[in-house]
Amino acid sequence: MSDTSTSRPRAAIDLAEFKRGWRILLLGLVGICTSISVGLLYGFGTLVIPLEQAFGWSRGALQASITFLFAGVAISTQLVGPLYRRFGPRRVAIVSIMLQVIGYAAITRIEHSIGWLYLAFFAMPLVCAGTIAITWTQLVNLWFERNRGLALAAILCGTGLMAVVLPPLLARLIALFGWQAGFFTLAALPLLFTLPMALLWMRLPSEVGPESPAGSETVSQMDGFSFRQALRSPVYWSFNVALILSVCLTVGMVTNIVPMLQGKGLSAQAASQIFSSFGVSIIAGRLLVGYLLDRYPPILVAVISLALPAIGCAIFLYGDVQSTALLVLATLCIGASAGAEFDLAAFLMARYFGLREYARIFGLHLALITIVSGLMPVFFGYLYEAYGNYSAVLLCCLACSIIGPSMLLWLQPTAAVVAQQQPT
Repeated sequence: MSDTSTSRPRAAIDLAEFKRGWRILLLGLVGICTSISVGLLYGFGTLVIPLEQAFGWSRGALQASITFLFAGVAISTQLVGPLYRRFGPRRVAIVSIMLQVIGYAAITRIEHSIGWLYLAFFAMPLVCAGTIAITWTQLVNLWFERNRGLALAAILCGTGLMAVVLPPLLARLIALFGWQAGFFTLAALPLLFTLPMALLWMRLPSEVGPESPAGSETVSQMDGFSFRQALRSPVYWSFNVALILSVCLTVGMVTNIVPMLQGKGLSAQAASQIFSSFGVSIIAGRLLVGYLLDRYPPILVAVISLALPAIGCAIFLYGDVQSTALLVLATLCIGASAGAEFDLAAFLMARYFGLREYARIFGLHLALITIVSGLMPVFFGYLYEAYGNYSAVLLCCLACSIIGPSMLLWLQPTAAVVAQQQPT
């Protein structure tokens, strides 16, 4: 992989690259916003009570739908690579978006058995595999070189945007037209926005012409490790373990901050207000880390970003619970790192292993992350029940925030050598 970090100014943003690729950037942002995992995950909370009232299903039973969704996403991450090689990313994405629209509409016909809902949540990621984040991050990786980190951060802010916009939008429409309106709205978003933009703008750099950002670099960009070579690389597994530990920490803190603060004596309102800073810090951390990745050694940026939650965990564990400012600082440290994790994964996989089989290499990472995300709430719940407080949970998260970055720091020289190798 070529390293352009020494030839570009560290502070400046290459606006010319954004001028050439702004359509791809906008498509990637909209694609992330309407992706099957984001839509069902962030819209589901608003749908729970209407579905409970309509069918009599318990909230606990409805929550299991997300487990089936995660299982489908984990499998779909392994499908996109072969599909891209056989049919091309553009065709796979467009067909997936159309199937996504049909699938959402079909869910509105579900009756009686909750098993059909489980099946729908499991099957949707499989038939709509081309809508998941791999498609949009690979497209941005191909179009952006000098500002790759910032461009990836910009499109991945779509998850935070949908977390803010989607629940109130669905709540209003469901109140007016019933629970079916929620799924019809989820269908309308990709139909009205993502599909037309993909038809008009989704192209590989080599398909656009010599004025494309990659130009003569397109061939070299598509070089890199094969999937088997990545599997044999200790650097790949070090990245996986370090980033998975970061996800463990994030899941543990996201699901426990509010009840933990209430257990320390804060009111539900005060705890929720402190936690509200988490969403803001995710977006801010994502953009900041994306900017820094383009200008400083990626491993150094990754180590600092992933170690930041250690401060937050230590504050929650040993800090003054009455200091709101201190508790907000702890939440901000954890949120900023949570926002950075996906950016770091997308950037590091492309940087150190190339784009030759990016979909499969990054896809395996996403599959592992998805599996861990589904298991960690159960594990942290067990820790709480076993010890009767959140100290064990916090110590576990603190250990994750130290071990993960330490692995990357220790492997920095190895990673630098791998990055310069030309695989055979």
